[in-house]
Amino acid sequence: AAVEVGGFLHLSGQLPFEDGALMTGRLGEDRDLDFGARAARQCGIMLLAQMKAALGSLDRVERIVKLGAFISSAGGFTDQPKVANGASDLMVAVFGDAGKHARSAVGVPVLPLNAAVEVDAIVAVKPA
Repeated sequence: AAVEVGGFLHLSGQLPFEDGALMTGRLGEDRDLDFGARAARQCGIMLLAQMKAALGSLDRVERIVKLGAFISSAGGFTDQPKVANGASDLMVAVFGDAGKHARSAVGVPVLPLNAAVEVDAIVAVKPA
């Protein structure tokens, strides 16, 4: 789920879980913007858990460098950036200015297990 190399932690895409259940569906079809933003936030929580597992502590996070958000979207849905804000806002809430990052927000026709959102990350880390 994570590879640390050259001062960076590369995190695989994380799926959204709420109350133990995978958050599924397609934005603009059977899910709305609020659901998508909540799903992206849940992906962010999973990313934080993976950071802590890989680094031993979130104190080693120097900066969130980039998030890649993939949003399962109907053809006419164009609010992918607003969905991705769910994860982005969480990183700023947790890390302050060090949580500000570059980001991609991409609409895709389907994600693994019919997940509504998937988010991956690149994180600059302090030496152990």
